[in-house]
Amino acid sequence: MEIRELITIDKEVLGGQPVIAGTRVPVETLFDHLEADVSLDEFLEDFPTVSREQAVALLDAANKLLTSKNLEQLYAAVA
Repeated sequence: MEIRELITIDKEVLGGQPVIAGTRVPVETLFDHLEADVSLDEFLEDFPTVSREQAVALLDAANKLLTSKNLEQLYAAVA
């Protein structure tokens, strides 16, 4: 699944905050829940509009981005 299929940004949806595609669930919410030791299953129960496939694909994309040899580009993008 491509990142554009996983995340949408639309200023009409939550003021343009990145959300999980097809939902109104901010991407940040998934990471906040995991950081708070909420299991993926619990997250999916709390946000039934997010599929397991979407959540796993999003985590996989984040893993690939953060372990990429091109991490310097990420530094430049968020600086």
